[in-house]
Amino acid sequence: MRLQDKVAIIVGASGGMGQETVKRFLEEGAMVVAADLNVEKLQDPGKDHFLRVKTDITVPEQVGDLIDQTLQRFGRVDALVNIAGIAQAATPIEEVSEQDWDRIMAINTKSIFLTSRAVVPAMKKQVGGGVIVNVASIAAVRPRPGLNAYIASKGATLAFTQALAIELAENKIRVNAVNPGPADTQMLGKFTAEGANAEDTRNAIFKDSVPLGELIQPQDIANAIVYLSSDEARMVTGSIFNIDGGRGI
Repeated sequence: MRLQDKVAIIVGASGGMGQETVKRFLEEGAMVVAADLNVEKLQDPGKDHFLRVKTDITVPEQVGDLIDQTLQRFGRVDALVNIAGIAQAATPIEEVSEQDWDRIMAINTKSIFLTSRAVVPAMKKQVGGGVIVNVASIAAVRPRPGLNAYIASKGATLAFTQALAIELAENKIRVNAVNPGPADTQMLGKFTAEGANAEDTRNAIFKDSVPLGELIQPQDIANAIVYLSSDEARMVTGSIFNIDGGRGI
């Protein structure tokens, strides 16, 4: 029970990685606030220490309400986990619309700024500080052609993570990032170029690019987030944790 009695907000809780992270946090004894636009997809475990909050993470007022509901229900926030994100179909830069660029940046990057800005005041006031874990991507380290906006958004996430880590260290707030490699989720197929066969791309481009020979499973990411959110990682901040089967080498 490495997260016994800790209060965690998991943003993007309805996706493959999000659902597995919610499950693992509950197994480790945490009180979990699951935030997502499609939060009704999450099965309520019927426990007092679980709360679902429908949230548009690109809207500051809704993000603020998420933090307020968490504090009203549980009294503190020990961990903020930012998993929410969208993919980009492989697209030449000259064909990327400004609308698509802005949408990817809003969901993948601006949302992390908004959630962090909203939660930090509460973490600064409470004994013990807190933890922020941001999910980025190994693509920010080993780019692929055509994922220009997505890679830019994840690169910004890594820089923002380290900027916050040094800024908030004196407040005992740890900030780290996880870089998943190609993961076995529905999102993987959305990186395929228009007209390409998603299954062929999945194997020939993604799976075969992982030195350990397998796609990363949502549980692999969830386990890493559990560790970074626990007291076992009490001296870990500003770190970028590659869970990628060697893809980043």
